[in-house]
Amino acid sequence: NFDQLESKTEMFETGVKVIDLLTPYVKGGKIGLFGGAGVGKTVLIQEMIYRVANNHDGVSVFAGVGERTREGNDLIQEMTESGVFDKTALVFGQMDEPPGTRLRVALAGLTMAEYFRDVQKQDVLFFIDNIFRFTQAGSEVSTLLGRMPSAVGYQPNLADEMGQL
Repeated sequence: NFDQLESKTEMFETGVKVIDLLTPYVKGGKIGLFGGAGVGKTVLIQEMIYRVANNHDGVSVFAGVGERTREGNDLIQEMTESGVFDKTALVFGQMDEPPGTRLRVALAGLTMAEYFRDVQKQDVLFFIDNIFRFTQAGSEVSTLLGRMPSAVGYQPNLADEMGQL
């Protein structure tokens, strides 16, 4: 409820010293992690999942939108080997799946994260990889439904889809 909202700022200690020092994260905030292929984004995500499970006794939810099958398998194997698989929820809509499936993966992951936060009362770290592929899937669904794209080529309901997320 709106009347129960608090306006406190609490920092989230990732345990990754360079992040905590140079770009600290706010609990409840949103962070974009941008970088080219092969620069270590997935390694950083895996490290943060490990730290949340072990340092904060929290849960991580990973929504893989349009991921390659190999990337999903690698992530599952890494979570199992590091002993945090039981503290991780993974949802995948892989790149070979229909656009409707890929579009719903991010929302399904968000629903899981809300469950862990609201019902289980746990700290949750929620990842979406990749938000562009979420937008792309929405565009494909919109085209299949016969909607006229906007002037720049995106679906006319892009703002609504991003707002829902």
